[in-house]
Amino acid sequence: MKSNQFGLAVSICEEHLKAEPNSVVCWDMLANVHFLKKDYEKATLCFEKVVELAPKSPKSHQNLGMFYQSIGKFNEALQCFQRAVNCDTNYARAYNGAGNVLVNVGQVDTAQQYFAKALQLDPQFADAYSNFARVFFIKGQFQAAAQGYAKAYSLDPEMKSALASQYYSSAMMCDWSGYKEFSKVASTLGIEGEVVSPFPMLKLEDAPERQLVRSRRLVTFNFGHGAKWQGARPSKRPGKLRIGYFSADFQDHATLALMMGLLRHHDHDKFEIHGFSYGLIKESRSLDEAKNYLDSFTDVERASDDEIAELARQKQIDIAIDLKGHTKLGRLGIFARRVAPVQINYLGNPGTIGADFIDYMVVDKVTVPETHKQYLSEKPIYLPYCYQPNDDQRSIADTKTSRADYGLPDSGFVFCSFNNTYKISPREFDIWMRLLNQVEGSVLWLFKGNDYAAQNLRKEAQKRDVDPDRLICAEKLSQSEHLARQKHGDLLLDTFNVNAHTTASDALWAGLPLVTLPGEQFAARVAASILSAANLPELIAKDEADYEAIALDLALYPEKIAALKQKLNDQIKTCPLFDSEGYTRDLEAGFEAAYDRYLSGSAPDDIEVQRKKS
Repeated sequence: MKSNQFGLAVSICEEHLKAEPNSVVCWDMLANVHFLKKDYEKATLCFEKVVELAPKSPKSHQNLGMFYQSIGKFNEALQCFQRAVNCDTNYARAYNGAGNVLVNVGQVDTAQQYFAKALQLDPQFADAYSNFARVFFIKGQFQAAAQGYAKAYSLDPEMKSALASQYYSSAMMCDWSGYKEFSKVASTLGIEGEVVSPFPMLKLEDAPERQLVRSRRLVTFNFGHGAKWQGARPSKRPGKLRIGYFSADFQDHATLALMMGLLRHHDHDKFEIHGFSYGLIKESRSLDEAKNYLDSFTDVERASDDEIAELARQKQIDIAIDLKGHTKLGRLGIFARRVAPVQINYLGNPGTIGADFIDYMVVDKVTVPETHKQYLSEKPIYLPYCYQPNDDQRSIADTKTSRADYGLPDSGFVFCSFNNTYKISPREFDIWMRLLNQVEGSVLWLFKGNDYAAQNLRKEAQKRDVDPDRLICAEKLSQSEHLARQKHGDLLLDTFNVNAHTTASDALWAGLPLVTLPGEQFAARVAASILSAANLPELIAKDEADYEAIALDLALYPEKIAALKQKLNDQIKTCPLFDSEGYTRDLEAGFEAAYDRYLSGSAPDDIEVQRKKS
């Protein structure tokens, strides 16, 4: 089994079971082999057989619970962990397992109590420390999260995921004290040893080749190669292609805000649009609006991956769209079960998923040049302009605010960064501080994110001989109010490894230009794609020196920034970036081309959409 000779392992176990049909050890071994083979039906029978033979063993219930959790059967898993505790009230692993399930279903406070109990029973339990840290992270208590992950890693140095999460927690606080240490191990995290989530690593290094390896390893570990489509191939394309959007973000979230124009413009003569929501938030203004554009909307948050997959098959979904991937609350297990003959990675995951069961990824020639296709496990669907949708009817609040209302000076150049704080690193911050030192009276207007980040950035400014009071924090506002306040800014300064994504298109829609420096990985090239589709290529820098020079030139010459803002204002409604209807037709053409390849029996291959002239 350890050398991946699963067929031989099964044969050996089955041979032993002929002589000893009640051997708990053999049934347990056989269960694990089938699990590793991703044969979940046989694994279920074997794990249940172990429980039948050893009903008083907490470990047998624990293992069945862990198995159920891994395949998305959360209610069954909780019942197993409870039975394990009934067998042994001091069995720490059952409390830890139950806590994990509770986090997955959004009961974070209760989960915290279970992790605390597990650590009370076993103070050296590294996995429980890591899970406890995860709760702190979800609650925005990043300092406690970083400490918890550090403790877990100290107890188990093989737990590389805890180390990656520690760095990510520190990044959320703009605590850069561990950057040198990270640089020594970055190239091996998730590449050797334990698998790690690729998403936190995006911020920590710009390395698309390693991101592909991390993604593949994580997906293979959790899902293997996934299931093949079992449905019969129709003789002709259906009258309407059934599109299924799967997400946890059917709420007031950036993804849904971007997609609203797409949903509004979908051609219902050619497509049926179905939403599958496994998010924890059930009501929002954005969801109410989105439902008006969907043929059906189903809340599947409490359903297992198997149940969701079966529901999608019952609805005869032709193309299943994963809007989450490796990001928070993503449920790749749904797609590993093959819910549709064509499955697509779209919008939410800023890079490859690394799964054999995801056929395509929607991209453009800036985010994924021809030379970068090698970093995708999926085949690209190239859209003619930007891969990112935008809503051409987003409202901007009609506010009568002044700069003073946001703590900004009445005069002076206002540099901005409204990106999430984890995206900021010393690399770009050094440039920003040099700009403040060179532009008299200028300030940097930053999205606050959290108190730790605000404090640490002020300290970092002081280290660079910049008055900390020149850093102004922007509190969280509603989307329309956030768009409105951007009229008081002059230039958005982009981050490097992970660009502004929704933040970039928000800024342009609000009339605020931005300067970016494209990197190598998808997440580091998004803002360049957005600027290209907004007809503003002059704001895409060639290197760090050029990035700084562009920003400095605009800040020192008021007539230049004024002309740039006028250009943006003149073309905002006509540029490809905000042509919601044109974008929708392009994406639909990509969907049709992908489905037609399936229909003809052809394997997925590159698709390049050409904009149809009206």
